[in-house]
Amino acid sequence: MRPLARLLIVVLLGLVAALVPAVSATASTTAAPAAPPTCADPAAPLTVEERRLTLPAPAEVLRRTGFDKFGRIFTPALCRLPDARVAEHAMHVQGRALWAAAVARAQGRLPAGSLAVTDDRPLYWARLQLTKAMRQWTPSFELSTQRRAELIDTLDRASRGQDSIDHRRGAKRILVSGFDPFQLDQDIRRSNPSGATALALDGTTIQTPAGPARIETAMFPVLWGPFAQGVVERTFLPRLDRLDMFTTVSQGRVGRFDVERYNGRWRGGFPDNDNESSTGVIPIPDGVPTVLPAPEFVPTTLPYEQIVAANTGRFPVFDNTTVVEIPAGGTEPVTRPDGPTPGSVARQGGGGNYLSNEIAYRATLLRDALGLSIPGGHLHTPVLQFAEGNTTELTDPVFEANQRDIIDQVRNVLIVAAGTL
Repeated sequence: MRPLARLLIVVLLGLVAALVPAVSATASTTAAPAAPPTCADPAAPLTVEERRLTLPAPAEVLRRTGFDKFGRIFTPALCRLPDARVAEHAMHVQGRALWAAAVARAQGRLPAGSLAVTDDRPLYWARLQLTKAMRQWTPSFELSTQRRAELIDTLDRASRGQDSIDHRRGAKRILVSGFDPFQLDQDIRRSNPSGATALALDGTTIQTPAGPARIETAMFPVLWGPFAQGVVERTFLPRLDRLDMFTTVSQGRVGRFDVERYNGRWRGGFPDNDNESSTGVIPIPDGVPTVLPAPEFVPTTLPYEQIVAANTGRFPVFDNTTVVEIPAGGTEPVTRPDGPTPGSVARQGGGGNYLSNEIAYRATLLRDALGLSIPGGHLHTPVLQFAEGNTTELTDPVFEANQRDIIDQVRNVLIVAAGTL
């Protein structure tokens, strides 16, 4: 590796160390304005997600947690990259540094600033600062549109923990996934409890009746496009046959957990975080092991009876068997409270027909394609709510208590489920 590449990697790794004093210093004061980048095109087109960075709430989240430092250091550092090969190394290291810092903050190893330690929003908005900088970057060397997209993908994957899953020997192996915040045009302040859970549990060990189990986690975007391109399979496939259990997690309904019994083969078209829609059969990427003919519904193999019967926390937990299908020979969707009927066509799984249902369908279909009998399926958490009347503040005691309680209860559900291994 070239000396400049080594130097840049050292600089980028130093972001985590630099963040520690920065959080305390910036959490309660106004951050100094960043120097304008010298190798950026501010007119370069951005995604809808990245354009939301101009709103007050994202800037406040970043300032109050010190995670604004990532964008302020990363953006001018891009000007020093001499070629695409060095840039690839830099994106990988920067992404991992951001993920490591977010996990460390969520687990109390970095100062939290003036937002709760459990908050997942600093990671989300800091990542978008970095991808925005990458889209506006005008490098000193020729960079094709495709190569730029590949570099952004490297940064994105690493900052989500997708390429750093590390199950060590001597314990059961559990993989848990979470999601970014979503529906941000309705409320830009939103957090996603599944993402907060992923950060809080990554690399932790739980004690179960079947012995210790190590939890590794990864985060996923709320975007139709990356799912169609295989982001779920690319993350799960190299590891699935070495796992003892997996659980995809997302935010579901108010006041309850749901273990989703059936995952459906249908995209319902609800807009994603870039306000894009997609309707139709879930597309499986080429080259991925799959089941043919593709099943309309794929069932959970999580021990739902034990999970529902256990006292795992404050919220009730349900075994959700409801689906929406077009019955064999029919033309109109029908709601079935007791699961699908033979020969029907899926229109909603138990978890609906959005990306939460899709990640569960993809992961459980991959489980079956590999012939694995491990427990795996989807868990919907309660909606993470603010205190009644709070329509402007980023946080409040009710919001923080709800976040903690949901994280704790997901951990307890995993203990119950892993105890049956």
